[in-house]
Amino acid sequence: MNERAHNHHGIVEPPFADIDAATRRLMSALDALESAVERRREADRDEDELATRIQALGADRSRLADELDTSLVKSRKLERVNREIAERLDHAIGAIREVLGGAERHALAEEDDHSEGLAAALAEGPHEDEPEDDEE
Repeated sequence: MNERAHNHHGIVEPPFADIDAATRRLMSALDALESAVERRREADRDEDELATRIQALGADRSRLADELDTSLVKSRKLERVNREIAERLDHAIGAIREVLGGAERHALAEEDDHSEGLAAALAEGPHEDEPEDDEE
């Protein structure tokens, strides 16, 4: 039997033509494989970059959450101190008002006492040890 390939014209093709066609198919398959490997490497690089970005975002999120917690604690402390200061100011204002009100009442009482004493003195007339001024 003859193992040589015949083309569609019935001419016998030499065996190197089969090898040449197989080589072309192999080269095409290797090119396709190389392209697939390169696409896979590209996808892996993109995936690694994405994983790195996700990790960085997670770290940023944790840092920001810690900063937020710290800020909330500070804010609560400031609110508490603000309330304490407001209470102290209210007490101080009340004390100042009491002092001012007491001093005002005392001044009014002294003024009333002085006015009453003056009115009584005027009502009594001249004292016996004081001479009258009738020389006019």
